[in-house]
Amino acid sequence: MTSYAAPLADMRFVINELAELSSVTALPDCAEVTPDLVDAILEEAGRFGAEVLAPLNAAGDRQGCTFENGVVRTPDGVIEAYGQFVEGGWNSVPFDPEYGGQGLPALISTAVAEVWTAANMAFGLCPMLTQAAAELLHAQGSEWIKATYLPKMVSGEWTGSMNLTEPQAGSDLGRVRAKAVPDGEHYRISGQKIFITYGEHDLADNIIHMVLARIPDAPPGVRGISLFVVPKFLVNDDGGLGARNDARCVSIEHKLGINASPTAVMSFGDDDGAIGYLVGEENRGLEHMFLMMNNARLAVGLEGVGIADRAYQQARDYAMERVQSALIGGDDPSPVTIVHHPDVQRMLMTMKCQTEAARALAYYVAASLDIARRHQDPEICRDRQGLADLLTPVVKAWCSDIGIEVANIGIQVHGGMGYIEESGAPQHLRDARIASIYEGTNGIQAIDLVGRKVARDNGAAATAFIAKVRQLDHDLGEVEGEDVAAIRVHLRRAAKDLAEASDWLLETFAGNPRRVTAGAAHYLRLTGIVAGGWLMAKAAMIAERHLAAGDGDPAFLRAKLISARYFADNFLTQSGALKVMFKEGAAALEELDPERSF
Repeated sequence: MTSYAAPLADMRFVINELAELSSVTALPDCAEVTPDLVDAILEEAGRFGAEVLAPLNAAGDRQGCTFENGVVRTPDGVIEAYGQFVEGGWNSVPFDPEYGGQGLPALISTAVAEVWTAANMAFGLCPMLTQAAAELLHAQGSEWIKATYLPKMVSGEWTGSMNLTEPQAGSDLGRVRAKAVPDGEHYRISGQKIFITYGEHDLADNIIHMVLARIPDAPPGVRGISLFVVPKFLVNDDGGLGARNDARCVSIEHKLGINASPTAVMSFGDDDGAIGYLVGEENRGLEHMFLMMNNARLAVGLEGVGIADRAYQQARDYAMERVQSALIGGDDPSPVTIVHHPDVQRMLMTMKCQTEAARALAYYVAASLDIARRHQDPEICRDRQGLADLLTPVVKAWCSDIGIEVANIGIQVHGGMGYIEESGAPQHLRDARIASIYEGTNGIQAIDLVGRKVARDNGAAATAFIAKVRQLDHDLGEVEGEDVAAIRVHLRRAAKDLAEASDWLLETFAGNPRRVTAGAAHYLRLTGIVAGGWLMAKAAMIAERHLAAGDGDPAFLRAKLISARYFADNFLTQSGALKVMFKEGAAALEELDPERSF
């Protein structure tokens, strides 16, 4: 297994050029976020990821977590690493300074989070959920809840967890049965929750659970769900820890991957009922929880980016060292490193360009959220929020799928060694596999995209996005170069295919939503490819201009041009087939008998 190094050059390029850091620094309270400061943060995050987190990745996978008598222990070294993480202030990066946060933009915290995921995905899940829970409480919690829990959650001294699903519910949260009975100023929570990442562990003194439950006489389905904060230990008036709450882990799951991350089965209220405090309004819990869920969905998409980059780095380094076979078409019979073989180059470039496109999209959406939250022009805020809402399920699903695909190709680059655990390549695939299931499966993300994000607003956000793509097509025409010209042709055709697919969606959804949702995964992939291709085309245009002006690192810029061209030639060209698959591929399902056809 090779060591990890944060891809700082590409991260800087995406932050500065594609996500347009200058637009973010122009926002209120962001003027001090200069490129120099961003560079310093990325450098230090990269060092921490490479020197502290990455060395624990393989060892933690092998050792895993243990559960005994209600106690969960993480692998050797993780407690110490988490202590350094908290001491370094890394958990506080995106939060309000009022509660001890650093107040940095989402664009920067997103880049930093990629490093944690790439270096050690199992570790990175803990701060990911803590940060999502803290953001939820900041937005919906009462002043007492915020004062009680946020300072130590922001610092990372206390961690957070998300308790949604139950054994009988799965993703159908309308079937949640956990109960919340009023008891004075709080509630008594009872019920079981499953698949709770870091629901129990030994990294922090307290764990703050976000729990969905039903109050008495609540309406059926999702309309009757409320949200509660349920601490592992109750908090005294002076801020110190009090009695142990009636919330316990009863087992941890044995998983395909992320073995150093404990996934708990949580039981609330085995005795007198776990004390919980209402967050927001009664019966609006799922609505409030969506803030945390959307935060987590973007973070899960970023996990795809991080794992993809880690797998790519390992495959690239192996290909540069592994000597095997003579060069095809050459005169010298001596074997060469496999990076010289065309098929290996194809695999590596497939890994590289998709990882870069996914990173660009994740960072761009993060910057859009910064602008939506902070800009002083309400129209600009609405535009960027609409764009972020449209692309959130795409980031989650498309980027997590890329993580799986890239990790899978990485095994192939290693050949037989890729199938051996000691090489390290299999762990990336095993770890990546959960991301397409987390926070609503990728099929659910696709249904959300076609139904809530496109059909519900009659295609307004999709139309606005396609207009942005077509505006870049105009700008590309002003740049010379064969690569940019070829990219422009493919991008224009792909934008046309997405527009036609969107028109069909709007025409069909009201009368035949089953037909649309049956092919929704193809529409999401089409949207992801166009969005990624749009940003890669922009990268090519910027790289060409810098090369013409003699600015920047010419080797990096030429590599970026090649990567963008490869993405256009091999992925944007899939748009026509995806459009047909979306519109026609599910026709046979209309004749299907679920009881006899399988």
